[in-house]
Amino acid sequence: MGGAALGLGGWQRPLWALTAPDQPTVLTGNAFDLAIGRSPVNFTGKTVPAYTVNGSLPGPILRFREGDDVRIRVRNTLAETSSIHWHGLLLPANMDGVPGMSFDGIAPGGEYLYQFKARQSGTYWYHSHSSLQEQAGLLGPIIIDPLGPDPLACERDYVVLLSDWTDLDPMHLFARMKKRSDYDNLHQPTVGDFLRDARAHGWRATLEDRMAWGRMRMNPSDLADVSGRTYTFLANGHTAAQNWTALFAPGERVRLRFINGAAMSFFDVRIPGLKLTVVAADGQPIQPVEIDEFRIAPAETYDVIVQPGDAAAYTVFAQAMDRSGYTRITLAPHIGMQAAIPPLDARPLLTMADMGHGEMAGHAMADGMNMDMTGMEMSGMDHGGHGSGMQAHPASEAGNPDVDMQTMSPTARLDDPGIGLRDNGRRVLRYADLRSLHAPADDRMPSRDIELHLTGNMERFTWGFDGIRFTDAEPIRLTYGERVRLVLVNDTMMEHPIHLHGMWSDVEDEHGQFLVRKHTVAMPPGSRRSVRVTADALGRWAFHCHMLLHMEAGMMREVRVDE
Repeated sequence: MGGAALGLGGWQRPLWALTAPDQPTVLTGNAFDLAIGRSPVNFTGKTVPAYTVNGSLPGPILRFREGDDVRIRVRNTLAETSSIHWHGLLLPANMDGVPGMSFDGIAPGGEYLYQFKARQSGTYWYHSHSSLQEQAGLLGPIIIDPLGPDPLACERDYVVLLSDWTDLDPMHLFARMKKRSDYDNLHQPTVGDFLRDARAHGWRATLEDRMAWGRMRMNPSDLADVSGRTYTFLANGHTAAQNWTALFAPGERVRLRFINGAAMSFFDVRIPGLKLTVVAADGQPIQPVEIDEFRIAPAETYDVIVQPGDAAAYTVFAQAMDRSGYTRITLAPHIGMQAAIPPLDARPLLTMADMGHGEMAGHAMADGMNMDMTGMEMSGMDHGGHGSGMQAHPASEAGNPDVDMQTMSPTARLDDPGIGLRDNGRRVLRYADLRSLHAPADDRMPSRDIELHLTGNMERFTWGFDGIRFTDAEPIRLTYGERVRLVLVNDTMMEHPIHLHGMWSDVEDEHGQFLVRKHTVAMPPGSRRSVRVTADALGRWAFHCHMLLHMEAGMMREVRVDE
């Protein structure tokens, strides 16, 4: 089936390449009918039920235009409450799709009419915000074309939706994490590792390092809560072996709209033999940057342009951050062509420095030192985290069984490509490379700062902000129209993608200058990053880690915007 340029009410959209029977369904226009249901799938040799939209996993691509008045009627055919959240879209709170906020959810057998004006363009996605349905398949892509000509239009235009699949019932997976959070970590340090490190670094340094990790009851190989031991990694609902293929003709520019729809997995993406030009982040245009590889956190999106010059096949390779597995698609002139699949990179290990601990800070934390601070709201602070000495912490973290570590020397880490990507011989995208094409619409400096610490206890698998789980936390209250700065400090050894619903997050550099506009901000271990937010959307909004099981275990807050 060949691609064609379609006219929809005078709207000339770019070529959409529908080139094979397994291409996703694309629904276009401004009125959509979706049905949430259960359908059998088989990714591992075992048939199990999945949550689907219109019978497919992932759900159909919804494509509409900036400025459209969009109507999406969603029917819930399940025997349980469900919902759809339109991730990254600016819309009224009662259209955001988060049960318990400004919406009750869609009852079994019921339906809900989402109505909103498309106020932006770019690549976004949708997913359930009910229980753990997202993990079991309820997600899909969104493309919003600009009102005028698209300056990024290419001859070919594809979505690449990455996800992680498990045959386990998601609630069973969550229960297993609560009982044994290191179930998937098969790479615990051994005696051989100790002897190797002792030869390289000396006996005393190696012994002190192991003792510090032991006192914190943590493991330097614990990069992912759930690994390829449990997950099958998918691209557009296909396994690597199924080889989903995107066609091109030599010399054509190909736009790849990457969406990380995984519940718990970060991916490192590259296309051996091709340079990648990143042109958009989280749906918003950025100054183009040429790279070889990028890391994409759960919920982030990146638009990338490539231009294959020959009639060869290319592997789009997405390996999990902990190197426990991968997925791939193929770019090729013809169906059936394949390229070599690169081997997985070496498995990286965390260090004390990765977690924001200098040598003394690491020993202090291992001995249980806590530092209290008098309040969470501050003004005139060094929001870049430089020159302020040792990091202070909220009083709610002190003596808290839900807090098993604190960072003492956090930094912005915007220039750091990330754990496992440093000095790998490839040009890797960094947050410091992301620079929005346009300045923020609101250029006011914030009137106040709100500092929040990302906290958790790895063994108990409890997560929260400032040591407080969602069920026990008071809302963060903002006044309509105010400009605030949210300062995030990651006190854990895990990386967390933090998502604020309903409002943009304008990421600052380490000097407090505007860098890039995003809807999801990745927070590496031991990092301190700040974003400016304009409270321009009334209502109750979710603010949470987009690692689904972290959110379920408490890393979520309500942001309430009142007049």
